[in-house]
Amino acid sequence: MSYHVYITCPKHIAPYLSQELTELGHPQHTVHTAGVEMLANLEDVMKFNLLLRCAHRVLLRVGEFEAAGPDDLYRESRRLAWEDWISVDGYFSVISSVDNESISNSQFAHQKLKDAIVDRMRQKFAKRPDSGPKTDRSVVFLFWKDSKCGVYMDMSGTPLSRRGYRVETHTAPMSEVLAAAVIRATEWDGVSGFINPMCGSGTLAIEAALKTSHIPSQWTRSNFGFMHTPFYAPDQWAAIRESAQKNIVPSQCTIVATDRDAGAIKVTRHNARVAGVADVLTTRIMDFQQTPVPEGDGIVFLNPPYGERMGDEKELEALYKNIGDWLKQQCSGKTAFIFSGSMSLLKHIGLRSEQRLPFYNADIECRLVRFNLYQGSRKIRQAEGESHESA
Repeated sequence: MSYHVYITCPKHIAPYLSQELTELGHPQHTVHTAGVEMLANLEDVMKFNLLLRCAHRVLLRVGEFEAAGPDDLYRESRRLAWEDWISVDGYFSVISSVDNESISNSQFAHQKLKDAIVDRMRQKFAKRPDSGPKTDRSVVFLFWKDSKCGVYMDMSGTPLSRRGYRVETHTAPMSEVLAAAVIRATEWDGVSGFINPMCGSGTLAIEAALKTSHIPSQWTRSNFGFMHTPFYAPDQWAAIRESAQKNIVPSQCTIVATDRDAGAIKVTRHNARVAGVADVLTTRIMDFQQTPVPEGDGIVFLNPPYGERMGDEKELEALYKNIGDWLKQQCSGKTAFIFSGSMSLLKHIGLRSEQRLPFYNADIECRLVRFNLYQGSRKIRQAEGESHESA
Protein backbone atom coordinates (compact mmCIF):
# COMPACT_ATOMS: atom_id res chain seq x y z
CA MET A 1 0.00 0.00 0.00
CA SER A 2 1.28 3.46 -0.90
CA TYR A 3 1.03 6.51 1.31
CA HIS A 4 1.47 10.22 0.73
CA VAL A 5 4.98 10.99 2.03
CA TYR A 6 6.63 14.37 2.47
CA ILE A 7 10.37 14.44 3.14
CA THR A 8 11.54 17.78 4.52
CA CYS A 9 14.92 19.49 4.22
CA PRO A 10 16.38 23.01 4.61
CA LYS A 11 15.91 25.56 1.83
CA HIS A 12 18.00 25.02 -1.34
CA ILE A 13 18.72 21.39 -0.42
CA ALA A 14 15.65 19.82 -2.04
CA PRO A 15 17.37 19.31 -5.45
CA TYR A 16 20.08 17.22 -3.77
CA LEU A 17 17.50 15.26 -1.79
CA SER A 18 15.75 14.65 -5.11
CA GLN A 19 18.98 13.24 -6.55
CA GLU A 20 19.28 10.84 -3.62
CA LEU A 21 15.74 9.57 -4.09
CA THR A 22 16.31 8.99 -7.79
CA GLU A 23 19.48 7.03 -7.01
CA LEU A 24 17.49 4.92 -4.54
CA GLY A 25 15.07 4.00 -7.33
CA HIS A 26 12.32 6.55 -6.58
CA PRO A 27 12.34 9.02 -9.50
CA GLN A 28 8.64 9.86 -9.25
CA HIS A 29 8.40 12.78 -6.84
CA THR A 30 7.66 16.51 -6.69
CA VAL A 31 10.36 18.92 -5.55
CA HIS A 32 9.36 21.86 -3.34
CA THR A 33 11.38 24.67 -1.75
CA ALA A 34 12.03 22.77 1.47
CA GLY A 35 11.16 19.18 0.73
CA VAL A 36 10.10 16.45 -1.65
CA GLU A 37 6.63 14.95 -2.02
CA MET A 38 5.91 11.42 -3.26
CA LEU A 39 4.01 8.17 -2.85
CA ALA A 40 5.84 5.43 -0.99
CA ASN A 41 5.14 2.28 1.00
CA LEU A 42 6.10 1.60 4.61
CA GLU A 43 9.26 -0.30 3.67
CA ASP A 44 10.37 2.70 1.62
CA VAL A 45 9.76 4.95 4.63
CA MET A 46 12.11 2.85 6.75
CA LYS A 47 14.77 2.87 4.02
CA PHE A 48 14.53 6.64 3.64
CA ASN A 49 15.12 7.11 7.35
CA LEU A 50 18.21 4.91 7.28
CA LEU A 51 19.81 6.02 4.04
CA LEU A 52 18.97 9.62 3.11
CA ARG A 53 21.73 12.13 3.87
CA CYS A 54 19.98 15.35 2.80
CA ALA A 55 16.67 14.79 4.62
CA HIS A 56 15.43 16.37 7.84
CA ARG A 57 12.19 14.47 8.49
CA VAL A 58 10.18 11.74 6.76
CA LEU A 59 6.49 12.55 7.20
CA LEU A 60 3.54 10.29 6.36
CA ARG A 61 0.27 12.11 5.82
CA VAL A 62 -2.65 11.07 8.03
CA GLY A 63 -5.04 13.72 6.75
CA GLU A 64 -5.41 17.04 4.93
CA PHE A 65 -8.26 19.53 5.30
CA GLU A 66 -9.32 23.18 5.46
CA ALA A 67 -9.18 24.81 8.90
CA ALA A 68 -9.90 28.50 9.39
CA GLY A 69 -9.32 28.36 13.14
CA PRO A 70 -8.62 26.10 16.13
CA ASP A 71 -12.17 24.71 16.35
CA ASP A 72 -11.90 23.50 12.73
CA LEU A 73 -8.53 21.97 13.51
CA TYR A 74 -9.98 20.05 16.46
CA ARG A 75 -13.11 18.88 14.62
CA GLU A 76 -11.35 17.70 11.46
CA SER A 77 -8.45 16.08 13.32
CA ARG A 78 -10.79 14.12 15.57
CA ARG A 79 -12.31 12.47 12.48
CA LEU A 80 -8.98 10.88 11.53
CA ALA A 81 -8.10 7.28 12.43
CA TRP A 82 -5.33 7.99 14.94
CA GLU A 83 -5.79 4.52 16.40
CA ASP A 84 -4.13 3.16 13.25
CA TRP A 85 -0.94 5.08 14.05
CA ILE A 86 -0.67 5.61 17.80
CA SER A 87 -0.89 2.88 20.41
CA VAL A 88 -3.53 3.55 23.06
CA ASP A 89 -0.93 2.50 25.63
CA GLY A 90 1.80 4.62 24.03
CA TYR A 91 3.09 8.18 24.18
CA PHE A 92 3.00 10.90 21.54
CA SER A 93 4.13 14.50 21.06
CA VAL A 94 3.12 17.22 18.61
CA ILE A 95 5.47 19.46 16.65
CA SER A 96 4.42 21.98 14.04
CA SER A 97 4.88 24.63 11.40
CA VAL A 98 1.97 27.05 11.92
CA ASP A 99 1.20 30.22 9.96
CA ASN A 100 -2.47 31.01 10.60
CA GLU A 101 -3.82 34.39 11.67
CA SER A 102 -6.04 32.81 14.34
CA ILE A 103 -3.00 31.33 16.12
CA SER A 104 -0.57 33.59 17.97
CA ASN A 105 1.07 30.73 19.89
CA SER A 106 1.83 27.41 18.22
CA GLN A 107 1.49 25.67 21.61
CA PHE A 108 -2.23 26.43 21.49
CA ALA A 109 -2.47 24.65 18.12
CA HIS A 110 -0.50 21.74 19.59
CA GLN A 111 -2.98 21.47 22.45
CA LYS A 112 -6.03 21.49 20.17
CA LEU A 113 -4.54 18.71 18.06
CA LYS A 114 -3.55 16.71 21.16
CA ASP A 115 -7.09 17.10 22.51
CA ALA A 116 -8.55 15.81 19.23
CA ILE A 117 -6.29 12.74 19.22
CA VAL A 118 -6.87 11.97 22.90
CA ASP A 119 -10.64 12.43 22.67
CA ARG A 120 -10.82 10.16 19.62
CA MET A 121 -8.83 7.43 21.38
CA ARG A 122 -10.80 7.74 24.60
CA GLN A 123 -14.06 7.42 22.65
CA LYS A 124 -12.76 4.29 20.89
CA PHE A 125 -11.09 2.52 23.82
CA ALA A 126 -12.22 4.27 27.00
CA LYS A 127 -8.56 5.07 27.65
CA ARG A 128 -5.95 7.36 26.13
CA PRO A 129 -2.23 7.48 25.32
CA ASP A 130 0.09 9.76 27.26
CA SER A 131 1.41 12.91 25.61
CA GLY A 132 4.18 15.41 26.23
CA PRO A 133 7.19 17.16 24.67
CA LYS A 134 9.53 14.20 24.09
CA THR A 135 10.20 13.28 20.45
CA ASP A 136 11.73 9.84 21.03
CA ARG A 137 8.45 7.97 20.52
CA SER A 138 5.35 8.69 18.39
CA VAL A 139 5.53 12.18 16.90
CA VAL A 140 2.69 14.01 15.12
CA PHE A 141 3.60 16.86 12.79
CA LEU A 142 1.12 19.68 12.12
CA PHE A 143 1.53 21.83 9.01
CA TRP A 144 -0.92 24.71 8.98
CA LYS A 145 -0.60 27.63 6.56
CA ASP A 146 -3.51 30.01 6.10
CA SER A 147 -6.52 27.67 5.89
CA LYS A 148 -4.66 24.64 4.54
CA CYS A 149 -3.93 22.10 7.23
CA GLY A 150 -2.05 18.82 7.00
CA VAL A 151 -1.37 16.38 9.84
CA TYR A 152 1.37 13.80 9.54
CA MET A 153 3.05 11.04 11.48
CA ASP A 154 6.70 11.98 11.78
CA MET A 155 8.34 8.67 10.92
CA SER A 156 11.77 9.98 11.92
CA GLY A 157 11.04 11.26 15.41
CA THR A 158 14.31 12.93 16.29
CA PRO A 159 15.36 14.86 13.13
CA LEU A 160 17.63 12.99 10.71
CA SER A 161 20.06 15.90 10.85
CA ARG A 162 21.13 14.55 14.23
CA ARG A 163 23.25 11.63 13.10
CA GLY A 164 24.33 10.69 16.60
CA TYR A 165 28.08 10.86 16.00
CA ARG A 166 28.52 14.52 16.90
CA VAL A 167 28.71 14.04 20.65
CA GLU A 168 31.16 16.93 20.91
CA THR A 169 31.11 20.21 19.00
CA HIS A 170 33.44 23.10 18.31
CA THR A 171 32.63 26.68 17.35
CA ALA A 172 29.54 27.09 15.10
CA PRO A 173 29.50 23.62 13.50
CA MET A 174 27.82 23.08 10.14
CA SER A 175 24.75 20.83 10.35
CA GLU A 176 25.16 17.27 9.11
CA VAL A 177 22.42 17.66 6.49
CA LEU A 178 23.96 20.86 5.12
CA ALA A 179 27.39 19.21 5.02
CA ALA A 180 26.01 16.23 3.10
CA ALA A 181 24.22 18.53 0.64
CA VAL A 182 27.22 20.75 -0.12
CA ILE A 183 29.42 17.68 -0.60
CA ARG A 184 26.90 16.35 -3.10
CA ALA A 185 26.83 19.78 -4.76
CA THR A 186 30.59 19.58 -5.36
CA GLU A 187 30.00 16.43 -7.45
CA TRP A 188 32.91 14.79 -5.61
CA ASP A 189 33.32 11.24 -6.89
CA GLY A 190 34.08 9.68 -3.48
CA VAL A 191 37.31 8.20 -4.85
CA SER A 192 39.67 11.14 -5.36
CA GLY A 193 41.12 13.09 -2.42
CA PHE A 194 39.05 15.25 -0.08
CA ILE A 195 41.10 17.94 1.68
CA ASN A 196 39.37 19.90 4.44
CA PRO A 197 41.46 22.60 6.12
CA MET A 198 39.78 24.59 8.93
CA CYS A 199 37.77 21.45 9.70
CA GLY A 200 36.27 22.62 13.01
CA SER A 201 34.19 19.78 14.50
CA GLY A 202 34.97 17.65 11.46
CA THR A 203 31.41 17.41 10.12
CA LEU A 204 32.38 17.88 6.46
CA ALA A 205 35.22 15.35 6.64
CA ILE A 206 33.08 12.81 8.51
CA GLU A 207 30.19 13.15 6.06
CA ALA A 208 32.67 12.66 3.21
CA ALA A 209 34.02 9.54 4.92
CA LEU A 210 30.52 8.13 5.42
CA LYS A 211 29.73 8.77 1.77
CA THR A 212 32.86 7.18 0.34
CA SER A 213 32.42 4.10 2.55
CA HIS A 214 28.68 3.85 1.75
CA ILE A 215 27.88 3.89 5.45
CA PRO A 216 24.20 4.89 5.92
CA SER A 217 23.67 8.30 7.47
CA GLN A 218 21.75 6.84 10.44
CA TRP A 219 23.84 3.68 10.85
CA THR A 220 24.53 4.21 14.57
CA ARG A 221 20.97 5.21 15.43
CA SER A 222 18.63 2.76 17.16
CA ASN A 223 15.39 4.72 17.57
CA PHE A 224 13.06 6.16 14.92
CA GLY A 225 9.49 7.41 14.96
CA PHE A 226 8.26 4.53 12.79
CA MET A 227 9.33 2.06 15.49
CA HIS A 228 6.52 3.36 17.70
CA THR A 229 3.72 2.78 15.20
CA PRO A 230 1.56 -0.38 15.13
CA PHE A 231 2.85 -1.39 11.67
CA TYR A 232 6.51 -1.64 12.74
CA ALA A 233 8.00 -5.04 11.85
CA PRO A 234 11.42 -5.62 13.50
CA ASP A 235 12.28 -8.45 11.09
CA GLN A 236 11.69 -6.20 8.09
CA TRP A 237 13.85 -3.48 9.63
CA ALA A 238 16.61 -6.01 10.32
CA ALA A 239 16.51 -7.11 6.66
CA ILE A 240 16.80 -3.48 5.50
CA ARG A 241 19.85 -2.94 7.71
CA GLU A 242 21.42 -6.21 6.56
CA SER A 243 21.01 -5.19 2.91
CA ALA A 244 22.58 -1.79 3.63
CA GLN A 245 25.50 -3.39 5.48
CA LYS A 246 26.43 -5.40 2.38
CA ASN A 247 27.06 -2.13 0.54
CA ILE A 248 29.55 -0.80 3.10
CA VAL A 249 33.09 -0.85 1.68
CA PRO A 250 36.53 0.19 2.93
CA SER A 251 37.45 3.68 1.79
CA GLN A 252 40.02 3.87 -0.99
CA CYS A 253 40.45 7.66 -0.97
CA THR A 254 42.43 10.16 1.07
CA ILE A 255 40.45 12.42 3.42
CA VAL A 256 42.55 15.02 5.24
CA ALA A 257 41.11 17.23 8.01
CA THR A 258 43.29 19.92 9.59
CA ASP A 259 42.78 22.81 12.00
CA ARG A 260 45.20 25.00 13.89
CA ASP A 261 43.04 24.64 17.01
CA ALA A 262 44.01 21.51 18.96
CA GLY A 263 40.54 21.48 20.52
CA ALA A 264 38.91 21.25 17.11
CA ILE A 265 41.06 18.28 16.09
CA LYS A 266 40.32 16.55 19.41
CA VAL A 267 36.59 16.95 18.74
CA THR A 268 36.97 15.78 15.13
CA ARG A 269 38.83 12.64 16.17
CA HIS A 270 36.28 11.81 18.85
CA ASN A 271 33.31 12.31 16.52
CA ALA A 272 35.00 10.27 13.78
CA ARG A 273 35.45 7.37 16.22
CA VAL A 274 31.76 7.48 17.16
CA ALA A 275 30.82 7.56 13.45
CA GLY A 276 33.08 4.57 12.75
CA VAL A 277 35.32 6.39 10.27
CA ALA A 278 38.35 7.26 12.40
CA ASP A 279 40.57 5.05 10.24
CA VAL A 280 39.41 6.87 7.08
CA LEU A 281 40.44 10.35 8.22
CA THR A 282 43.93 11.80 8.44
CA THR A 283 43.72 14.54 11.09
CA ARG A 284 46.45 17.04 11.95
CA ILE A 285 46.86 20.15 14.10
CA MET A 286 48.16 22.84 11.74
CA ASP A 287 47.33 26.07 10.00
CA PHE A 288 45.49 25.67 6.70
CA GLN A 289 48.58 26.87 4.83
CA GLN A 290 50.55 23.85 6.07
CA THR A 291 47.87 21.34 5.10
CA PRO A 292 49.40 18.55 2.95
CA VAL A 293 47.82 18.39 -0.50
CA PRO A 294 48.35 14.94 -2.11
CA GLU A 295 49.10 14.59 -5.80
CA GLY A 296 46.31 13.59 -8.16
CA ASP A 297 42.66 14.52 -8.55
CA GLY A 298 40.56 15.72 -5.69
CA ILE A 299 38.85 18.65 -4.07
CA VAL A 300 39.85 21.16 -1.42
CA PHE A 301 36.97 22.35 0.74
CA LEU A 302 37.19 25.28 3.17
CA ASN A 303 34.47 26.67 5.41
CA PRO A 304 36.21 29.76 6.86
CA PRO A 305 34.60 32.11 9.38
CA TYR A 306 32.61 34.91 7.79
CA GLY A 307 31.78 37.23 10.69
CA GLU A 308 28.43 38.09 12.21
CA ARG A 309 29.27 41.31 14.11
CA MET A 310 30.31 44.75 12.93
CA GLY A 311 34.05 44.86 12.28
CA ASP A 312 34.47 41.12 11.91
CA GLU A 313 34.58 41.19 8.12
CA LYS A 314 37.37 43.79 8.07
CA GLU A 315 39.52 41.57 10.27
CA LEU A 316 38.83 38.55 8.06
CA GLU A 317 39.80 40.16 4.74
CA ALA A 318 43.46 39.17 5.21
CA LEU A 319 42.45 35.58 5.95
CA TYR A 320 40.46 35.29 2.72
CA LYS A 321 43.34 36.79 0.74
CA ASN A 322 45.73 34.24 2.29
CA ILE A 323 43.32 31.44 1.39
CA GLY A 324 43.33 32.57 -2.23
CA ASP A 325 47.13 32.78 -2.31
CA TRP A 326 47.47 29.29 -0.80
CA LEU A 327 45.02 27.80 -3.29
CA LYS A 328 46.96 29.33 -6.19
CA GLN A 329 50.37 28.28 -4.91
CA GLN A 330 49.74 24.87 -3.31
CA CYS A 331 46.58 23.40 -4.83
CA SER A 332 47.24 23.54 -8.55
CA GLY A 333 45.24 20.93 -10.45
CA LYS A 334 42.60 20.59 -7.75
CA THR A 335 39.05 21.90 -7.59
CA ALA A 336 38.51 24.19 -4.61
CA PHE A 337 35.25 25.01 -2.85
CA ILE A 338 34.70 27.74 -0.29
CA PHE A 339 31.49 27.94 1.75
CA SER A 340 30.83 31.41 3.13
CA GLY A 341 28.04 33.70 4.26
CA SER A 342 29.87 36.87 3.23
CA MET A 343 29.78 37.88 -0.42
CA SER A 344 32.16 40.78 0.27
CA LEU A 345 34.80 38.58 1.91
CA LEU A 346 34.69 36.14 -1.00
CA LYS A 347 35.92 38.95 -3.27
CA HIS A 348 39.24 38.89 -1.37
CA ILE A 349 39.98 35.32 -2.52
CA GLY A 350 41.36 36.87 -5.70
CA LEU A 351 40.37 33.98 -7.96
CA ARG A 352 37.75 33.81 -10.64
CA SER A 353 34.90 31.55 -9.55
CA GLU A 354 33.36 28.98 -11.88
CA GLN A 355 30.10 28.53 -9.96
CA ARG A 356 28.19 29.99 -7.01
CA LEU A 357 25.44 27.88 -5.46
CA PRO A 358 23.03 29.29 -2.84
CA PHE A 359 22.54 27.61 0.54
CA TYR A 360 21.36 28.62 3.98
CA ASN A 361 23.29 27.98 7.17
CA ALA A 362 20.46 28.35 9.68
CA ASP A 363 19.05 31.76 8.65
CA ILE A 364 22.26 33.04 7.03
CA GLU A 365 22.26 33.11 3.24
CA CYS A 366 25.52 31.56 2.01
CA ARG A 367 27.27 30.58 -1.19
CA LEU A 368 29.22 27.49 -2.16
CA VAL A 369 31.82 28.87 -4.55
CA ARG A 370 33.81 26.69 -6.96
CA PHE A 371 37.29 27.49 -8.24
CA ASN A 372 39.03 25.37 -10.87
CA LEU A 373 42.73 25.58 -10.05
CA TYR A 374 44.31 24.93 -13.43
CA GLN A 375 47.86 23.63 -13.69
CA GLY A 376 49.62 26.37 -15.62
CA SER A 377 47.73 29.28 -17.05
CA ARG A 378 44.15 29.03 -18.22
CA LYS A 379 45.23 29.94 -21.75
CA ILE A 380 47.68 27.04 -21.87
CA ARG A 381 45.03 24.67 -20.54
CA GLN A 382 42.46 25.87 -23.07
CA ALA A 383 44.99 25.62 -25.91
CA GLU A 384 45.77 22.03 -24.96
CA GLY A 385 42.06 21.23 -24.97
CA GLU A 386 41.54 22.80 -28.39
CA SER A 387 44.58 20.94 -29.77
CA HIS A 388 43.18 17.66 -28.44
CA GLU A 389 39.78 18.30 -30.02
CA SER A 390 41.43 19.06 -33.37
CA ALA A 391 43.32 15.80 -33.25
